[in-house]
Amino acid sequence: MDRASDVAWRSIDRVFRARIGRLTAGISPVGLSEAYFDWLGHLWMSPGKQAQLVEKAWRKAGRIGLYWMQCISASNPSPCIDPLPQDDRFVAAEWQQWPHKLIYQNFLLHQQWWHNATTGVDGIDKHHERVVEFVTRQLLDVVSPSNIPWLNPEVSTATIKQGGLNLVRGMRHFHEDWLRLVGGRPPVGAEQFKVGVNVAVTPGKVVYRNRLIELIQYSPTTDDVYAEPVLIVPAWIMKYYVLDLSPHNSLVRYLVERGHTVFMISWKNPTGSDRDLGMDDYRELGIIAALGAIDAICDHRKTHAVGYCLGGTLLAIAAAAMARNGVDRFASITLLATLVDFTDPGELGLFISESEVSFLESMTWEQGYLDTHQMAGAFQLLRSNDLIWSRALRSYLLGVRPPMNDLMAWNADATRLPYRMHSEYLRRLYLDNDLASGRYKVGGRTIFLTDIRIPIYAVGTEKDHVAPWRSVFKLHHLTDTDVTFVLTTGGHNAGIVSEPGHKNRSFQMATKNTADRDTDPETWMTTAPRFEGSWWPTWQSWLARHSTGRVAPPPLGNMAIGLAPIADAPGTYVLER
Repeated sequence: MDRASDVAWRSIDRVFRARIGRLTAGISPVGLSEAYFDWLGHLWMSPGKQAQLVEKAWRKAGRIGLYWMQCISASNPSPCIDPLPQDDRFVAAEWQQWPHKLIYQNFLLHQQWWHNATTGVDGIDKHHERVVEFVTRQLLDVVSPSNIPWLNPEVSTATIKQGGLNLVRGMRHFHEDWLRLVGGRPPVGAEQFKVGVNVAVTPGKVVYRNRLIELIQYSPTTDDVYAEPVLIVPAWIMKYYVLDLSPHNSLVRYLVERGHTVFMISWKNPTGSDRDLGMDDYRELGIIAALGAIDAICDHRKTHAVGYCLGGTLLAIAAAAMARNGVDRFASITLLATLVDFTDPGELGLFISESEVSFLESMTWEQGYLDTHQMAGAFQLLRSNDLIWSRALRSYLLGVRPPMNDLMAWNADATRLPYRMHSEYLRRLYLDNDLASGRYKVGGRTIFLTDIRIPIYAVGTEKDHVAPWRSVFKLHHLTDTDVTFVLTTGGHNAGIVSEPGHKNRSFQMATKNTADRDTDPETWMTTAPRFEGSWWPTWQSWLARHSTGRVAPPPLGNMAIGLAPIADAPGTYVLER
């Protein structure tokens, strides 16, 4: 009776927090308040820091005053502060004219002062400091002069030239976007990219299906193939076809055309009935089940396994568990933008604390899953200037729709996350960092990444906000095998979808053997050679070197043991909404 009563009261708490979560976009107000109280309390107890901030405020006031006088007396004075390298809000020529150059210089000085105010306060918890700095930066971005029509010269010029028609179009765009958002429809232009029509069109068959995955085997295009097949494990938070976008930038097509037998896991889009699927289910019903089907089709040959983002983390877990049990199934492992050490997951880690995880658990507990809008909002905040404000400026103030491309359309095609799995990966990986700390258990046994003895190819991207490359690099220190590490230009998605011929692409690459575990990322970055172009050809050559020769292509499926083709690629799970 007492236990039943306890569950009932806890259910009330969860429902209450879930209702609040819908108003706060999933951000825990308690966690945010705790961070700000920590900052304010320690700032109050730091009179030296307060005096320093007052001094900085006077100095910045003097700098902007001097700059104002120089603007009056000189035609083109040097700016008193430069934007950060990634900040392109004020690069247009109109911002260099009076009075707009004074306005944006004043804003940048204020932004710099607030950065000084929210960092470097003695005694504050480092996580709280990063939360306060991040949230304050987001609030400042809201009131940036680039977002205020009458302060933005680009908007003013366009409004005068077009007689306000840009604002009329912007209102129409806003209305259309709002209707699509509340109706759960994809953004404007995404309908141009249809799965199975002009994206995810590499020919193949679904050769295996269970309640969680469809396994796609792609049709060969060469007379013979490398003996070892390739299994790709995408992240389960998005649809698999980021690696099979348009024909010109499909990683799957690239591999097939070079003689690889490629299999792809396509994850089911879970519903409330899947709420109890956990990390072990994703490993067993996903990777292990796929390997069983591949064994039957490819005559029990070893497999080159490829994991992307959290799919790579799951692959590393599966590989370590299999190695601990003496199972030798992989010829190599490739990890694309994958974290195995979550000590520093970048700004995404700002959303991971005990308070925040408990808050998110209440939201997902009520509905049985984390929905796509809640997840997309968190990722957009990480790059608010690029993904929110610059798009709002162009669409709603300038009246110009940014063009849609296949990668952007895919990015809007997310999947839900089951309650149990979402809770487990947040707690066991992000919050407790069990995998890197040697505490992660599979089947009751602790697994260790050092048990993995096969070659690893790892790719990090320079501008990754989801899996920062320096954190991806920590794989060097957690394994006792050869690791070939590639650092490529681009971000978490664009750096991976980096086909040959893609403009402005380059990468660094170096291999460490078991004696080079102490290399740090900064030393690696200064010593690893740089190559122009895409990393794909180098990786494909690496796969070929770790293969044992060429054989006749295997059949699509294996009808003799009940693995007859079920459907044409891309299958049905990828189409679920």
